[in-house]
Amino acid sequence: MSTHTNHYGHSNLPPPILLTIAGFDPTCGAGVAADLKTFAAHNCYGVAAVTALTVQSTQGVRAVHAMPAAVLREQMEALIEDSTLAGVKIGMLANRANAGVVAEFLDSHKFAHVVLDPISRPTAGNAELLDAAGLKFLRDELLKRVGVITPNIPEAELLTGMEVKDVAGMKAAGQKLLEMGAAAVIVTGGHLEKPIDVLCDAAGIDMFGADHVKSPNTHGSGCTFSSALAAQLACGQQLREAAILAKAYVTKAIEKSYPTGKGAGPVNQLFRFHQEPPARGVHEVPQHGMHAAAEPTAH
Repeated sequence: MSTHTNHYGHSNLPPPILLTIAGFDPTCGAGVAADLKTFAAHNCYGVAAVTALTVQSTQGVRAVHAMPAAVLREQMEALIEDSTLAGVKIGMLANRANAGVVAEFLDSHKFAHVVLDPISRPTAGNAELLDAAGLKFLRDELLKRVGVITPNIPEAELLTGMEVKDVAGMKAAGQKLLEMGAAAVIVTGGHLEKPIDVLCDAAGIDMFGADHVKSPNTHGSGCTFSSALAAQLACGQQLREAAILAKAYVTKAIEKSYPTGKGAGPVNQLFRFHQEPPARGVHEVPQHGMHAAAEPTAH
């Protein structure tokens, strides 16, 4: 990893640099904004290639404007030429053309860690986040090229054609996805009464439970889990530990969430950075620490 010396002669080593390939959500609860906040919260630096611009509020997705595939390719190539990437998180792809250039990108540059969140439909709103040809390509081609795929229950049903109603169904869908070529699968169970995630890989099946947090503010929880997983892997965790830590992080982010609009609020990716406001009459002077606020002097 290269260090760059700036004009002042300081040289700081960069933390792991992670790429998110995903859509832009103007509410900044999901998509690339969620991913970048999550990477930052895990002491990583995030860069992003945008696959689509969505029109949405907290009340749902109204429209999707897909990025031309050639522009998506140019974004990814510009980033890889410039930085050493420790891992890649793939979210919303919008269509077959975008999914295709992402597959080519993964083939050209072998990354140690690639997490695929197979987003196809929004929780709220009717817009399609991946077209039918894109879904078929993801199922037939893309899932073979990644380290781990993180479908929720509806996505697992869509990818496998199986009905998934409970943990037994999640295990069966996970096994089916392994047969379809996935290296590892985590079926996330946020839709269940008690949120249990099921991990399936060559080593077997594991289940991770968590307490159900009663909060309507879960927008972006899927994106956030996948990004946290990618960050943990890039920081050296093994898949099982990474999954446990990512789940604990998302649970806490939901617990600490708040509404930002009229609909479901975002999870709070930056809960670790919460600062209490300073006491009145005290301000922080960067060079000298804390001082009582001085009265302006008349000259």
